[in-house]
Amino acid sequence: MDKISLKKVIFNGLFIIVSLVYACKPNQIISRKVSKEIRNSPMLGKYQVGFALYDPSTKQMILEKDAGKYFTPASNTKLFTFYAGLKITPDSIPSLRYVERGDSLIFWGTGDPSLLHTLVKGTKAIQFLKNTDKKLFFAAGRYTGNFFGNGWSWDDYNDYYQPEITELPLFDNVVLVTSKQAGEMNIFPKIFNSCFTADSSNKAKNFYAQREFLVNKFHFPPVKTTANYEQQIPFKTGTNVTLTLLADTLKKEIQVVNKSLPANAKTIYSSKSDDVFRQLMLPSDNFVAEQLLLTYADQLGLEMNASKVIAAVQEKYLSELPDKPKWIDGSGLSRGNLFTPRSVIKLLDMIYKEVNNQERLFSMLPAGGKTGTLRNAYAKTDNPFVFGKTGTLSGVHNQSGYIITKKGKLLYYSFMNNNYVQPTAEVRKEMVRIMTFVHDNF
Repeated sequence: MDKISLKKVIFNGLFIIVSLVYACKPNQIISRKVSKEIRNSPMLGKYQVGFALYDPSTKQMILEKDAGKYFTPASNTKLFTFYAGLKITPDSIPSLRYVERGDSLIFWGTGDPSLLHTLVKGTKAIQFLKNTDKKLFFAAGRYTGNFFGNGWSWDDYNDYYQPEITELPLFDNVVLVTSKQAGEMNIFPKIFNSCFTADSSNKAKNFYAQREFLVNKFHFPPVKTTANYEQQIPFKTGTNVTLTLLADTLKKEIQVVNKSLPANAKTIYSSKSDDVFRQLMLPSDNFVAEQLLLTYADQLGLEMNASKVIAAVQEKYLSELPDKPKWIDGSGLSRGNLFTPRSVIKLLDMIYKEVNNQERLFSMLPAGGKTGTLRNAYAKTDNPFVFGKTGTLSGVHNQSGYIITKKGKLLYYSFMNNNYVQPTAEVRKEMVRIMTFVHDNF
């Protein structure tokens, strides 16, 4: 090798080394400054905190604080449900399976949450059943789980965020009670009208309807509703309730048949997946999360059961995670879920690459100060810099997602706060302060 060639080799080698050192230096600065903010925070020292900040451009973790420890994720669990959907139902959600036999049409549920959903309004399957001139038979029994997920709080059965799980959900599996003017009480679906009665022994001063645990009997105090009142109450599900709702909608008779799903059953697809994913992520819809798992089971040819499909998803799609998650349900209502921040970071990277379109991805996530569950967390803005998923239970408040720094750098983060006794608003404020610091200083 001549002297000129040798000099070029040495120069190129030095250039690469210097470039790598220069590239790493900003991340070292970020790590040092953010670490100091976390270390000096009087709030974050009072409970368990897991934090991870990752630079996808260098494929390096910038900062980790207990990132390898397991935390209760709450609704950060929906990131896992979301990713599974990107892999299994990337275009549309299956709504019904069916076969035609002579003058009969036999159909099975797929768990489709968009079926007559209040906001997503999936109607293709309903129109299909409405337009057929064949006799309708519903084959029940595909879903083999309980009406609640594993580890759910049964005390919350009357709360809007915990509808029951079914193979053929309708109208979000909730009864809607509204009043535009004081003293009114409108109930939807209307078939539940006769299920509501005033309880003269209830001395409450404000209107609030309460369902009995195992039956569709709803009681309310003998007081007037306020103007613009709204309450969503999960109804007690069952095959009879489902068929009554469906028959009332179709204005047709539907009979029940005991028949397993054949391999040649056809599929009716309903809503676009992105529309359902937005409903899953922006308002953090627990109902949609749980029902989506059943649609994944349908598409994978599995038993319609949350534990079965979660096991299959972990084996097929999540083997690259650094720490095996303890994944129990689709929504995060279960405290049995346990994830590490560094596994969430890896998942965020997998999601980003799977979507492969930043604008599309960010449109499906809450945006800080603008949309979804992050709308009121950050300062109001038309140019949000945080796009991610929140997660809240008693003593749990988390954020995981993507952040765009002031200089335009994309970073991934997972910020988990567990076992605190302070008001959640204070925990949120400190988390937002740290993430805003990351944005403003880099």
